[in-house]
Amino acid sequence: MKHHQLPEWQHNLHVLWLNNFIIGMGFQLIMPFMALYIRQLGNFTRFQLNMWSGLVFAATFLVSSWMAPIWGKIADQRGRKAVMLISAAGMGTTMTLMGTVGNVEELVLLRLLQGFFAGYVANTSALLASMVPREQSGKTMSTLATGTTAGMLVGPLFGGALADLFGYRATFFITGMAYALVFIRTIFSVHESNFQPVSREKMVNTRQLFGQLKYPHLVIGMFVTTLIIQAGNNSISPVISLYVQQLLHGHGSVNLASGIVAALPGIATIFTAPILGEVGDRIGTHKVLFGGLIFAFCVFLPQAFVHNVWEFGILRFLVGISDAALLPQVQTLLTKYSPAHFSGRIFSFNQAAQFMGNIFGPMIGATISGTFGYAGVFVSTALLILVNLGWVRRSTRPLWHTETPAAK
Repeated sequence: MKHHQLPEWQHNLHVLWLNNFIIGMGFQLIMPFMALYIRQLGNFTRFQLNMWSGLVFAATFLVSSWMAPIWGKIADQRGRKAVMLISAAGMGTTMTLMGTVGNVEELVLLRLLQGFFAGYVANTSALLASMVPREQSGKTMSTLATGTTAGMLVGPLFGGALADLFGYRATFFITGMAYALVFIRTIFSVHESNFQPVSREKMVNTRQLFGQLKYPHLVIGMFVTTLIIQAGNNSISPVISLYVQQLLHGHGSVNLASGIVAALPGIATIFTAPILGEVGDRIGTHKVLFGGLIFAFCVFLPQAFVHNVWEFGILRFLVGISDAALLPQVQTLLTKYSPAHFSGRIFSFNQAAQFMGNIFGPMIGATISGTFGYAGVFVSTALLILVNLGWVRRSTRPLWHTETPAAK
């Protein structure tokens, strides 16, 4: 079948997958050397460097969590494509300017401004959710999610290589050009012919919006679930390399082993998310999500008791399979049980929950590891998953009794 003969939603899926790949890769390109870049911007003590690094990292997420629902409301009024264009242009501009800063205060301000424009990925989900056939929404939304995952997976590899070849500042400029490419592809290749704007007079407030939902507690429950999932996953991030170093006992390359271990979950997610999405379309997305949480608990808890890096790597790969059954399935449930004309706001609320998880997760990990050691982080994450399991069972209760397996 030729590309132009594809249904509009399938054409958009192909285009947006690559755009999300570039967005995810661009965000991660700068992360491997951000602390080193900050160190070049002033004469800092170790404590000051850590403080500024944490602030630079958190700044974008703090603003993004506040702005996401606002962009969602604008998207429902003006179109998701319009907001995606604003987001791509804003992120590309701020990313380019980061390569020109003369001090760390300017860098923090630009990271805050970058958070203001964060809304591209959420609106790709909203746009597809408004047009994909319900019976194919699981596989479609799961496939879309792998684009960002794949980009974030290869981003650090490319970022480190580009920084070595061209320097830190040039890497920001290259990333800005990549976002410019996303902007151009969005203009010419993303189609939104089915968009029906919600007039200002018909734009309801948040309470009224949830009052129109068939299962409001389900949708709200998915927001909380997203926050807990993201917090749990990110609580591990600060200690991965330190835990690997501990497991190696001074033998082997810590950097290489840490890089491989960090990449394994993403690799597993890319290959399994579309499969699990299709399974969810057949048996019920809520069942895949529930099973994914059980599996996640079973693979997180043993990580606290591994004896070598090989055992740890195998369990991290299995974590990627559980990840494929979590956030992509949450997005599918939001697609199936939210009105298409308000999908921008719904997915933006969910993105705000993701951003909050990105903030709380590392804080939890740092606190637990400092108190109970690295193994304690995996135990606490497993307990967090148990809490989420109960929450999901409660939130999806109507689906277990009333929905057909295929949710058609």
